[in-house]
Amino acid sequence: MRVGLAFSLLLVMTLPVAAQTVSNERDIGALRLGQKILVDDGTCPAGQIKEVAGARLAPGGNVEATRQCVPAKVRRFDKR
Repeated sequence: MRVGLAFSLLLVMTLPVAAQTVSNERDIGALRLGQKILVDDGTCPAGQIKEVAGARLAPGGNVEATRQCVPAKVRRFDKR
């Protein structure tokens, strides 16, 4: 029983997580380390979407975010 539970937990932790899409960065809320949010606010060129990612921990313990434009179609296919 414990082995099955441990395996299930490990499997869930390694599955790719679909990035959440919001229309404005203000809608993100608290960003976790490693979390990626897609922001469809029109700031990226056509065919791309802004990806905001929790990149590193700041000295105060807050998560610092990075922002980059990524291909919109490729990111959407990551959802399973």
